[in-house]
Amino acid sequence: MGRPSRTSIGFQMPNGQSGSPNLNGGSNNSKTKYYGDASEPGSPKQSVGIPPMIVSRPRFQQEELNRKLDYHVPKRHMCEKISRKADKFSCLGFVKSVFPILVWLREYSWKRDFVADLIAGCTVGVMHIPQGMGYALLATVPPIVGIYMAFFPVLIYFMLGTSRHNSMGTFAVISIMVGKVVLTHSTAGNAFVTGAANATAGAAGAAMAGLPTRDPVQVATAVCFVVGVMQILMYSCRMGVMSYLLSDTLISGFTTGAALHVFTSQVKEILGLTMPPIVGNFKIVRTYYHAIAQITEVNLAVLLMSGIAITVLVINNEYLKPIVAKYTIVPIPIQLIVVIVGRVISFNCGIGETYSIKTVGHIPTGFPAPAMPDSSLFNAILLDCFSIAVVSYAISVSMGMIFSQKENYEISFNQELLAMGASNIFGSFFSCMPLSASLSRSMVNYLVGAKTQLSAVISCSILAVVLLWIGPYFEPLPRCILSAIIVVALKGLLMQVKEFFVFLKMSYMDAMLWMVTFLTVVLVNIDIGLLVGMGLSVFCIFFKGMMPYTCLLQNVPNTDLYLDVNRYNGTVEIFNVKIFHFCGSLNFATRAGFKYNLCKALKLNILEEIKQLNQGKQDPEEAKRSNQNLRYLVLDFSAVSNIDSSACSMIKSLIADLERLSVSVAIAGMASPIYEVMVKCGLVGGDQEYCALFPTVHDAVLWTKEGLAMDSKRVSTYF
Repeated sequence: MGRPSRTSIGFQMPNGQSGSPNLNGGSNNSKTKYYGDASEPGSPKQSVGIPPMIVSRPRFQQEELNRKLDYHVPKRHMCEKISRKADKFSCLGFVKSVFPILVWLREYSWKRDFVADLIAGCTVGVMHIPQGMGYALLATVPPIVGIYMAFFPVLIYFMLGTSRHNSMGTFAVISIMVGKVVLTHSTAGNAFVTGAANATAGAAGAAMAGLPTRDPVQVATAVCFVVGVMQILMYSCRMGVMSYLLSDTLISGFTTGAALHVFTSQVKEILGLTMPPIVGNFKIVRTYYHAIAQITEVNLAVLLMSGIAITVLVINNEYLKPIVAKYTIVPIPIQLIVVIVGRVISFNCGIGETYSIKTVGHIPTGFPAPAMPDSSLFNAILLDCFSIAVVSYAISVSMGMIFSQKENYEISFNQELLAMGASNIFGSFFSCMPLSASLSRSMVNYLVGAKTQLSAVISCSILAVVLLWIGPYFEPLPRCILSAIIVVALKGLLMQVKEFFVFLKMSYMDAMLWMVTFLTVVLVNIDIGLLVGMGLSVFCIFFKGMMPYTCLLQNVPNTDLYLDVNRYNGTVEIFNVKIFHFCGSLNFATRAGFKYNLCKALKLNILEEIKQLNQGKQDPEEAKRSNQNLRYLVLDFSAVSNIDSSACSMIKSLIADLERLSVSVAIAGMASPIYEVMVKCGLVGGDQEYCALFPTVHDAVLWTKEGLAMDSKRVSTYF
């Protein structure tokens, strides 16, 4: 037996000397000097030549390679897989996975981490007070509910959550989504919508009509319970992977639009207007319409107080905070200071009654008695609760991922569903609405230096004091002060509009996704915007899969490299050989595009050529001569991710048509799973060989050269 032909990346040079590719320019025949460190004395500073890489091996066909190296398909036995998982199962490991606190608390360093957690917990706890009350008003529930949310569900998340830096509790976007449901289903909300004079009249009318009377807290707790159950079900179905569908583009457009909703909801409080709650679609447009219609009724005292509060907060954030940050990591508790000053002025001057300024009102002391949520509401609020469950989870996981990447730890997507679901179910028994991670508090928690979830327990301790004793102190606080705090806190979310131009530079499709999601949220509604954004995200994924990257490849001289002819000018074409590269999934949805792009790249109308042959207008020899620049076609499948039976059938038909045009086809570089599907579909490995298979493009090209050389010998012998 003769020795197999050898393939060497170091090719024979034109002058007969053995050479290797020199991609730096110049001839490799000259003696190349490889200099050492350019910093050495006397060492000239010039480019170092690329060392030659010489590989010698037989030219393989795929079947030959499989046979020589004993190729086999791995066997998958379900019973063995289940048995291995059962062997690995451990009750202690399961408990630790459900209760991460058992893992991190055991490794907690009280000496190194406790001081940082203490400072962070106190700082965030102080922020919880004004933000909790303000965001509770967004949901049209009493301000004390925001304090409850920062205490009861956070204790459960502390034991079950995996994010060390998320500050759980109230969040503006979730509050406004809950507020929509509260306005729709509570007696007070229905009173405004139906035109009743006040909530008491609405309750009386509902009682006379035999309808149940529900206060806003009852509706909010029902929403909290249903959201928690949904998140537990999502955890059971291992649906944490759905977070991968929530792209940065989608979240940015959605939260920016939702922030505009929150800002709009505070307009009436900042201007001192009395407007009925607006529910349904086109809420922002209708709100500004009513505000403009009542512009002459603006309460100047409220406007002045709001303006002063906003000015103080902005000056602190823009000017004082950077200066203070140079000296201490603990920020100025400016929000709490504004709240206290506003309360003192309101109480001592009696401006609430004098100037008709709305105040926070009654705040009960102590912990609320546990109560079962109103189950009669569950069916009516399912759709709204699903949107809230997905959005709150997506925001919390997104924030958790940011901090985990910065601090090099892992969060569990499914465990986060369990933690949030259990927290919401527990909180629903204590007058809470659904919780989520707050962007502003979480960022402060991280910047101040929090190390673990223990900072959340410290925050809860501060809030317990507020609930037990200090709560009534805030009763005279003007509500416009809380609205001012909310509006200033929205700056970061509203400034995300700049990200649209970043996405526009990267991808027109991403920019379209951002803008469509944003406009739908702003002009229609929050939940519809989320649904449209998620649907458009899935469509973009499908569309990108339908438009895979294809190109013709040409050879880099004296190498086994083959590069895109449209992007590299230094490549050379191999005579009578075309190499077509396809990147992506080859299936029933992309098979037509594959064939179209192939024919376009080859400048060949296969159907027309076949038609002429069938009509006798062109004999096979003429067809062969007309296609003299294409005798061999190499399909580079090295970047094909998967293939199905429909694509295999298309390839069979394509190969048969090209054979009629005297074009031989080879497939190169396919992955093992692709090869196995082709075998099952009868494209390769059967009695009929449709095409030649090779492990690399270079093997296929050498095969075509051998075929061309044999054809040349036959032609010369014939003549």
